[in-house]
Amino acid sequence: MINNSDDIKSFDIPKTVVEILSKEGITKLYPPQAKALPAALDGENLVLAIPTASGKSLVAYLSILRSVLSGGKALYIVPLRALASEKFNDLKKFESLGLKVELSMGNLDSPDPKLNDFDIIIATSEKTDSLLRHRSFWLKNITVIVADEIHLINDSSRGPTLELILARFKLLNPKAQIIALSATIQNSIELASWLNAKHIQSDWRPVKLFEGVFYNNQIKFLDNSIKKIPKVTDEITSLVLDSIKEGAQVLIFVNTRRSTEALARRLAKPIERLLSSADQKSLKTKATDFISSHTEVTTLAKEISSLISSGVAFHHAGLSDSQRKSIESNFKNGLIKCIIATPTLAAGINLPARRVIVRDVSRFDVELGITAPIPILEIKQMMGRAGRPKYDTIGEAVLIAKNSEMADELREGYLLKDAEPIYSKLGMERALRTHILAAIASEFVSNEPELEDYLSKTFYALQSESYTLSNQIEKVLDFLKEHELIRIIPETSRFIASEFGKRTSDLYIDPESAVILRRALERADKVKIPLFAYLHTICSTPDMLTFYLRRNDYEWVEAKITEIGENFIHKWFETPIGYDDFLSQVKTACMLDDWISERSEEYISNKYNIGPGDIRNKVETGKWLMHSMHELARLFKSDYQSILNKLSLRIKYGVDEELLSLVSLRGIGRVRARTLFKHGYKDKSALKKADITKLSRIPSIGPTIATNIKTQLEE
Repeated sequence: MINNSDDIKSFDIPKTVVEILSKEGITKLYPPQAKALPAALDGENLVLAIPTASGKSLVAYLSILRSVLSGGKALYIVPLRALASEKFNDLKKFESLGLKVELSMGNLDSPDPKLNDFDIIIATSEKTDSLLRHRSFWLKNITVIVADEIHLINDSSRGPTLELILARFKLLNPKAQIIALSATIQNSIELASWLNAKHIQSDWRPVKLFEGVFYNNQIKFLDNSIKKIPKVTDEITSLVLDSIKEGAQVLIFVNTRRSTEALARRLAKPIERLLSSADQKSLKTKATDFISSHTEVTTLAKEISSLISSGVAFHHAGLSDSQRKSIESNFKNGLIKCIIATPTLAAGINLPARRVIVRDVSRFDVELGITAPIPILEIKQMMGRAGRPKYDTIGEAVLIAKNSEMADELREGYLLKDAEPIYSKLGMERALRTHILAAIASEFVSNEPELEDYLSKTFYALQSESYTLSNQIEKVLDFLKEHELIRIIPETSRFIASEFGKRTSDLYIDPESAVILRRALERADKVKIPLFAYLHTICSTPDMLTFYLRRNDYEWVEAKITEIGENFIHKWFETPIGYDDFLSQVKTACMLDDWISERSEEYISNKYNIGPGDIRNKVETGKWLMHSMHELARLFKSDYQSILNKLSLRIKYGVDEELLSLVSLRGIGRVRARTLFKHGYKDKSALKKADITKLSRIPSIGPTIATNIKTQLEE
């Protein structure tokens, strides 16, 4: 049914929902929303490909509410944890209608039966895939699935997982409605064909976007209008100060972390001079709060705090979650005037600015080993952040040229071109072996025809020749059989996953990682094993992204290799990897070793040239892989279960074994645990006997933490 009105009341939306939206100031729909909503409310599959901030999410929310208020159950799939939290907060507003909303991200080794009690579940792609592997019974009750940022099927790391989730739901729950939200891409109609969905594409935006190239102190926009920018010192500073003087905020995208930090330092003083006295006072308070939120105050944290007080910040994957959230919230509330970021910030998080400056249109490509152009799709994603709905009447997205020839190239190569088509990345062997094992282990497929039917429902099958897929399936099945992850019953050609294969799938690790861990456990019985050998083993798996080697790393990494000698239980020379890859594995294991030896974040950051976000990333992966090694040790009845369990906990908390009892208390991290230990409180029984007044006087503890400790121990 076509509805020509943009009034939200004219659509078939429950009055209670309309009232909640009205309180949020939403009474009318944007043109793309009004065009898409009738099909969405009728339960049709939908691919909605419209620009950033054009209201994709609201269409998804209304589809979800239509379904769950009629007794259905919704699953909202997102690629990033930060985006999951954002959607969770949005949908929580509808709990007053009697709905229950839950966020599911962490533990990938659980079916999460409690999720059956919720009406709307927001989950990352990895968590959703894990739930499917664990055969979570409530998944068959899903009536609507939202796939946010579906163009990330083009991403080699996340894409295959999202693609196979949707292919699986098409077979598992064919009546469920699929709402796919996408950036404007060249082949979104192909996505719609794959999902048997209605296709809605639009270039409409709520805030008019002016795209241009800055050269010779002026921005030349696509409509040939020109905006002169008063020259201050360099191009970036001139563009930033021009915006701030107009009361606007700025996002700058550069191609490296180092550039974000250097540029933020350069802009700090010029921006600070433009701040009002009220903003200066508020920012100083925010900067103080930022520092006080850290139990370990590093040089990086001090620098971020100093920059915040000047109204500027940098943003990249090396920051911790709490650091990124603090920067984002202070930008959203208008205190921070300028953020300099790597392109990761453009991937879905709602953080617009009046002016977006894209300084770099090329970056180093690790796989190719060369500096290559950034895809148009990514540049468009960055530029799409320009223009704040409800605040700005226009947005300005600016590329910077060094000369007139470059200005023409940027205009022709980026501004006037459509984003590239997206392609499935499921053809990679690693992705196929992981997901084929999962399909067999969860008994979703039981023979080769069923497996081929399942994979024929993928976007990859739509885009490639059938013989290519058949050859790849055979290669993966041979690997899984060779390493005893599955067997095939000759009489019936039926697939059966071994206990090893089932546990590997449930643990959510690459089958090749599982093979490496099993071999190491088999070898462990024959040699004396230092703890470092276990750390190296998990760092030798494909699930661990290892550190790059710098020139000054070789000497100390090779010294560590000499120290361990013959006691490595994963032998690099028995594998296809080169010596430099082995050194990278050892370097990464050294970082985990420093972490569990209670080296400070400052020490680790300096030694490995990484940020707190990188430390957390390696710790999370290391903890999971060590847990997986422990679980495989249990399966194979290895003698090393206790050692591996303790190592997993030590990686989780970053402590020596003697502190494991203390860090199990809520609010007691590695720093406070060591402080308590030094003051004679070496375990929970000592704390239980402790005088609360004395406990309160210990540095970094205080009355609140002391009371919290006592309460937990009494419970």
